Amino acid sequence: MSPINWQILETADLPLWLVEKVGKFAAKLLIQRGIAAPEQVEAFLSPEAYQPTSPFAFGAEMNLAIARIRQAWQQEETIAIWGDFDADGITATSVLWEGLGNFFIKNDRLLFHIPDRLKESHGISVSGLDEWRSQCAAANKNVSLIITCDTGSTCIAALEYARQLGTDIIVTDHHTLPDSRPPVVAIINPRYLAPEHPLFHLSGVAVAYKLMEAVYADFQQNAPEAFPAILDQSLEQLLDLVAIGLVADLVQLTGDCRYLAQKGIEVLRQKKRLGVKMLLEQCKRVGDRPIDISFGIAPRINAVSRIWGDVRKCVELLTTDDQVLCKSLIEQTELANDQRKALQKVVFKQVQAKIERLDLSTTGIIVLVDPLWSVGVLGLVAGQVVAEYGRPTILCTVEDGIAKGSARSLSGINLYELLKDQEHLLISFGGHPLAGGLSFHLENMQGLVEAIDQKFWSQYGQLQNKEIVIDLEVTVADLNRELFNELKQLEPFGMGNPSPKLLIRDCLFTNKFNKNIQNIKSQKVEYIKTEFILSDRLGNQIDGIWWGHYSYELPDTSCDVVVELVDNAFHRRYDIRLIDFRDITPKTAFPQALTLPHPSSDFIPQIIDCRPPNPPILEASLPTIICDRCPQNQNDFNELIASAQQSQKSLTLIYPKPELINGMIAWQTLVGIAKYLSRTGKQIKRSQLISKIGIDDAVLQIGIAELKHYGYMLHIIKDPHIEDDPLIEVTLSQAADTMTNQSIETSKFVNAVNELMFQKQFFDRLLISS
Repeated sequence: MSPINWQILETADLPLWLVEKVGKFAAKLLIQRGIAAPEQVEAFLSPEAYQPTSPFAFGAEMNLAIARIRQAWQQEETIAIWGDFDADGITATSVLWEGLGNFFIKNDRLLFHIPDRLKESHGISVSGLDEWRSQCAAANKNVSLIITCDTGSTCIAALEYARQLGTDIIVTDHHTLPDSRPPVVAIINPRYLAPEHPLFHLSGVAVAYKLMEAVYADFQQNAPEAFPAILDQSLEQLLDLVAIGLVADLVQLTGDCRYLAQKGIEVLRQKKRLGVKMLLEQCKRVGDRPIDISFGIAPRINAVSRIWGDVRKCVELLTTDDQVLCKSLIEQTELANDQRKALQKVVFKQVQAKIERLDLSTTGIIVLVDPLWSVGVLGLVAGQVVAEYGRPTILCTVEDGIAKGSARSLSGINLYELLKDQEHLLISFGGHPLAGGLSFHLENMQGLVEAIDQKFWSQYGQLQNKEIVIDLEVTVADLNRELFNELKQLEPFGMGNPSPKLLIRDCLFTNKFNKNIQNIKSQKVEYIKTEFILSDRLGNQIDGIWWGHYSYELPDTSCDVVVELVDNAFHRRYDIRLIDFRDITPKTAFPQALTLPHPSSDFIPQIIDCRPPNPPILEASLPTIICDRCPQNQNDFNELIASAQQSQKSLTLIYPKPELINGMIAWQTLVGIAKYLSRTGKQIKRSQLISKIGIDDAVLQIGIAELKHYGYMLHIIKDPHIEDDPLIEVTLSQAADTMTNQSIETSKFVNAVNELMFQKQFFDRLLISS
């Protein structure tokens, strides 16, 4: 795997009362996440101890919305719900469809519309309004009020157009706000609240649910006699839909978001909703955990729009009581999900092939376009690219000269703001700091890419390294029912309360095999998963899975691994999901061919480790030999040990600890430096070039030879004053222009770097263990 920074969290002393209440590991997680006071812990663990926020915390906008809905009911107007085509938008539409359906007759005075993902974009558009109004007119429906859900905040042109047509609009949304209040009756968006407000992170379905809370409260106060039976019903029957949308949309599960997700999962577990019950049965999930949503229900709902575009049947699936219809719709969602997996894999491979032709050392934001890509999976693939390469990514397909696609970013880089500054080059865009959709004329692509890349470098300065935050260090023996139940107390996990990442040291992958998954028709789907057994040196074992990878990618040597503990409901056991691993070479696993040099005396040299972050040694208690370079081969190692034995001195290590550098990243760095030097005419010392890349002179020579394939010629400039460290300058040949779109084979340099890094790691560990 490519190198990723591992940040291992530390924990202060644990209060005894907290350990007794939740267990040692759960207590560590709570302390790490700033939940330490007894009342905080109680409210975090139990929704009954949390005081939910009133829907009227939205203030005047909520009052305007319910007054307009009450007017529509009193005047027998026809109203419509305008939703969105992802899981959050579909569940939000379903919440309003069921909730408002108690006051307005469905398919008569209450309609709903969701754009087709493959034909339209997120939100309301002028053309979308015109087409839908034509459909309504053909059905003799005159809609005077539209209520959006999970969309609409920044669709200013369409909102203004609706007002000119005499159609009122209430926006319920949670996406980024426009610069000024849009021309609507009311806009209910938690982004208007302070970031610390308990409603600030609500998703679209949660905002829709808050609107229904306010509508129920309003009718109870102003027209209780009209709906006595309805108003006695609890709105909590809708909370399973709220939980699905909240977990699927990856919002921060704090404040009311966490409360609603907790309560919603309680309802979900009861399986009273036919569509939810059958979805859980189809994906072999119990329904008592958020992972049942994120890996079971949500992908199947989302797959329908990604593959077929039209998601109206998804709303029907979530709200029907017809078993025959529901079974048919379940089969359709399952087939769509299987096709989504296969299509996603194909597109990701094609994207990777294009990325190989990029210079990632100088690329701040990855922007790729291909007319053959399906727009439905581009958001998922962009997310994969972000995870794999650590770059904000925009992927688009093209039709009739219009590029349309999805953008994904990583924490700390606000891609929405980068795009907003280039609004004049875009046809449409919207979303969050970490995700969004956009479209633009293909002729504007170069200007758009240059503009956002320039602002990226000026605003963020440098690329961010990929990082995994590790919560706990455990053993294989710890991975049992007790630990699972301990961690389960802290669910639901998500943004703001991530699923615990567990570090396990010195273990082995065995019984490795990979296979294609199968669809409901027992046909293979081009989507790989690897299964394995993780073993430690005491004989403890646990089954595991690694999605999207082949078994040959797992090493045969000892590793440190980062995993998540999951329950395997199908096999009724607990498994692990592999996140990352690092090869290690424990002293008991050294190759048999490697032997220590025969001592010239009985003297065994003392090893003094003064490498950072260890403190420097000021006065050695024994005469010492300073070792400022890590041994890179057997001869280096033998000579170092023999020298200490012969002089009867200790060895003091002051060289930097070997970094885990990936050969491909080293190649990208070398190419980036070559580009910079050829463009600027500057020179660099050979020692500086070696230091920047982290290699040695022999590997550099391989890299210089392979750079010639790109047209980069490295010239050695000899200087009598620095004869042992000459300057290097780079020129670019004319032939290089014809090579820029080719994929150049660089395996010799990459393999040489990887081998050098392995040797350094190996002999460093051997030296410490001697």
